[in-house]
Amino acid sequence: MEKMVARGRQTLETVFTEKEMDYCETKARSSEHYAARYAAKEAILKAMGTGWRNGLTYTDIEILNEELGNPQVFVQGEVKNFLDQHKIRRTAISLSHTKEIAIAFIILET
Repeated sequence: MEKMVARGRQTLETVFTEKEMDYCETKARSSEHYAARYAAKEAILKAMGTGWRNGLTYTDIEILNEELGNPQVFVQGEVKNFLDQHKIRRTAISLSHTKEIAIAFIILET
């Protein structure tokens, strides 16, 4: 993730939304925060059972922290369509990261 961050905002825009980049850039170790959000996007697609196909994009998924710091999932585009079609009404997500590892767990509820 550090290499991707070093390539600049134009590269990051292929995976992250403006709000995600704005959040991560306020952090001292921004690459860790980017990595956690990347892991979250991967976890969501794995939970959906789809992978990256049928028009799904990284930026259809946005991970933002609420006021108290809890991460929240926001979706749009084809990801939103999929969740709506499968009657997914709630998501719960947990992110964790260190310098070497980022991990995310997601629960999709009907």
